[in-house]
Amino acid sequence: MHKKTILLVEDNPDDIALARRAFSKCGLEKNIVIAHDGIEALNYLFNREEDADRGKTNLPAVVLLDIKMPGMNGIEVLKQIRSQKRTAYLPIVMLTSSDNQQDIFQSYKYGANSYILKPVDFIKFQEVMRHLGFYWLTANKYPVGVGV
Repeated sequence: MHKKTILLVEDNPDDIALARRAFSKCGLEKNIVIAHDGIEALNYLFNREEDADRGKTNLPAVVLLDIKMPGMNGIEVLKQIRSQKRTAYLPIVMLTSSDNQQDIFQSYKYGANSYILKPVDFIKFQEVMRHLGFYWLTANKYPVGVGV
């Protein structure tokens, strides 16, 4: 059985560092894969990586997807993920600082499983990451043949 992972799609280096630190504090740092933008995330998920070993990985247990990213935003990434048979049922959590109602609506419209505002306070952020990690890596069950 392979190790379950969380794919964090985040372009902000400070938020990546905070997420790594939060996951490290709850013992999940080895379960995190980082994609720095939407294109890198899609390349990872659809096995389009130049690194052959990385391209052969299984799907993550969950994708934590930021909305506000340069190039391809999180909503567009979400649409691409949902449009492919391989990733159509992959759990997607929008993890963003956007409280915009249109972003929330669009996220659910295109198949997000959850929408979470990034807490500004590190202690609260760490608690959210801990809950997300343990839920998606241990508590949640997947149908046979879906991703992980």
